[in-house]
Amino acid sequence: MKDLDAIAAQLDDAARQATPIAQLAEKHAFSLDEAYVVQRASIERRIHRGESTVGVKLGFTSRAKMIQMGVDSLIWGWLTDAMLEEDGARVALDRFIHPRVEPEVCFLTSRDIDRPLTLLESARYLEAVAPALEIIDSRYRDFRFSLEDVVADNCSSAGLTLGPWTRNFDDIGNAGVLLRMNGRLVQAGSTAAILGDPLRSVVQASRLVALSGLVLPAGSLIMAGAATAAHPLAPDTHVHCTINGLGSTEFTTHRFS
Repeated sequence: MKDLDAIAAQLDDAARQATPIAQLAEKHAFSLDEAYVVQRASIERRIHRGESTVGVKLGFTSRAKMIQMGVDSLIWGWLTDAMLEEDGARVALDRFIHPRVEPEVCFLTSRDIDRPLTLLESARYLEAVAPALEIIDSRYRDFRFSLEDVVADNCSSAGLTLGPWTRNFDDIGNAGVLLRMNGRLVQAGSTAAILGDPLRSVVQASRLVALSGLVLPAGSLIMAGAATAAHPLAPDTHVHCTINGLGSTEFTTHRFS
């Protein structure tokens, strides 16, 4: 019999100790539904230690990301307050195993989302939108995983920064996205890579949350997904993301906490 709580403990320990582990799904033969059970159990361990959930993240919303990771399904995970970094912060990389960063769009909800929304309804449930950087860090060796593995691992979510909030929802459908490291352009793309329009991520998040029988409270974050492929992080690097019409967000890496 599969012990899903024990699998969750393995993943949680790997994240806390910044130590990679072998892939789990094939060995333990758990399904995608069971992977979400593992994910939730892992998040409950964080909550027990004093963290709070602050929203959700979507994964594999861009074709580039799907190709990079070798998967073909939209997935979702949880964000906690411990993942939040101040805009412009110094981020210690020893907390991670093999971190990467990707430019994203983040939404702030204005109302409880308790049912599947349509695209026309989505903006009425939003307070603001901001440029974002997400740090992802698979707990698996070599950043390799199956769909079930990555879902169990909370979709590799590890950290994020947010730029200034705005209510400018009109121009985010095809906004230019630039990711620079130490001033050098390393990724360029468009917010249209996020399901064709980042607002569709709000629709997808509402459906996924409702399918799980949950409510996403007002004041929650929705990380819409990556606009480009993820880029590896190295110490002593200034990371800067600009999204046309939204603004920018940044952080600087160093090696030790």
